[in-house]
Amino acid sequence: MHPCKKLSGLRGIYSTMNTPGLRLLAVSTTLSCLIACSHKNSMSAAASASQRGDLLGAPTMVASYSPSDLLGLAGGNDLGKTLLQLTVSPTCTIAVFHLQYQTVDPTGQLTPASGALMVPSGTNCQGGRPLLLYAHGTTTDRGYNFADLTAGDAGEALVVAIEFAAQGYIVVAPNYVGYDTSTLGYHPYLNADQQSKDMIDALTAARAALPNLGSVSSDGGKLFVGGYSQGGYVAMATHRAMQAAGMTVTAAAPMSGPYALSALSDAVFEGQVNLSAVENTALLATSYQHAYGNVYASASDVFETSYAAGIDALLPSTVPVSELVSEGKLPNAEFSPTPPVASLADLTPATAPANLAAVFAQGFGTPFLVSNTYRLNYVQDAGANPDGGLTGTDGLPPSAPANGFRQDLKLNDLRSWVPAAPVLLCGGSSDPTSFFLSTTLMQSYWTKNGGGAFFSVLDVDSAATANDPYAGEKAGFAAAEALVRAAAIAGGATDFGDEAVFADYHAGLVPPFCVTAAKSFFDAH
Repeated sequence: MHPCKKLSGLRGIYSTMNTPGLRLLAVSTTLSCLIACSHKNSMSAAASASQRGDLLGAPTMVASYSPSDLLGLAGGNDLGKTLLQLTVSPTCTIAVFHLQYQTVDPTGQLTPASGALMVPSGTNCQGGRPLLLYAHGTTTDRGYNFADLTAGDAGEALVVAIEFAAQGYIVVAPNYVGYDTSTLGYHPYLNADQQSKDMIDALTAARAALPNLGSVSSDGGKLFVGGYSQGGYVAMATHRAMQAAGMTVTAAAPMSGPYALSALSDAVFEGQVNLSAVENTALLATSYQHAYGNVYASASDVFETSYAAGIDALLPSTVPVSELVSEGKLPNAEFSPTPPVASLADLTPATAPANLAAVFAQGFGTPFLVSNTYRLNYVQDAGANPDGGLTGTDGLPPSAPANGFRQDLKLNDLRSWVPAAPVLLCGGSSDPTSFFLSTTLMQSYWTKNGGGAFFSVLDVDSAATANDPYAGEKAGFAAAEALVRAAAIAGGATDFGDEAVFADYHAGLVPPFCVTAAKSFFDAH
């Protein structure tokens, strides 16, 4: 019997004792038991306390989809239609669950998050299955839920469901903190530490849930990590974190991600403004301000006064960006068309590379988001403390930036590690939203630092070579791009359909072909 269970008996014995020594012994024993009970209760409380990766209730089944169901959904979705131009052959019925779990915010405090768990079933889809941990791309929709395949913005989730879950992979896809049922009032956008923890915690929760779902599929031990756009960055950050923690990753496929954050941001401020710069800057600057507190003393230090108030909690939002613009809460342009100093005139906007000059020009106009004063401060720091990837020197982020935002970009730049497992980097070389420059800088860094044997690079917007394993993806991309151009020209476009292609390039044209390439890459491992 445990000593604590004897307490009531000892109290009775003590009351009948008259010998001082016996009374002392009884008191000593009683104190020991009290201390032991207190220790046991503390340990029990600690054991029951919520921790990272804990499930928050049983996963909720959202729906079950047969292969024909999924193809039907794809036919009603723009991204799905592009996927259907490829030969896709889903064979598994999938059950989609909504998963809720504990993770942490950038300060290390526990916070709830949610995601999707897709489980295959049916002939040849049972037993031990490979598991894909997938990170989704940037969205400004506060209610985004990867588990809802019927939503208007479900294109990416549908492509992943068809290419992976319906072909035998168990898929775990976090919604990220700041979305869906998360209670955090902002999203830690491109915060490598927090977002990799969110991914790992979703994986932990999914693995705990899987045996209790009555599923015929189970974790077969192979773990793949992938993601597109923001998700490409998150996938690489997660692979890095897992490798550092001694966790095994079978292979990874980051796609079209801003891995070289410092270089990409410098390029934007120097005039090569990407198509989604306004949303990206609003999300990124406020994300780092919440995490590190060094981007601004007041939001008006960075943003034009008319947009500064409330911007730290503006995105993600339940209101579409187009409505935020019409309400005067966001502008369409990133920078003023008037340069802050004459020396920046040639970069307002930048005109090289020439094929993206028209894209860069769209980043300048009135009204604009980032103040001229802040742009000048940023560019001056970039001149004094340049990114070696842009200058062509050492290929590294700046050694000692003085600007707080640039310090945070350096901290979260992924040119800091080399993979020890196979990696496929996929993207499109004319991407106007997430520049392919990031992929080439990562390629250069890994090659220089001994990682050349562990990765390969795929540009779907390039010509196939002899015995090219991705010739199908390249041909499919070219055909899809040609269709977009033809439709634009038929509609009266006079620019050979360039604007239409750029508008659809990052979110519509590249993803299906990179995802199918990633599937082939993973199947080979």
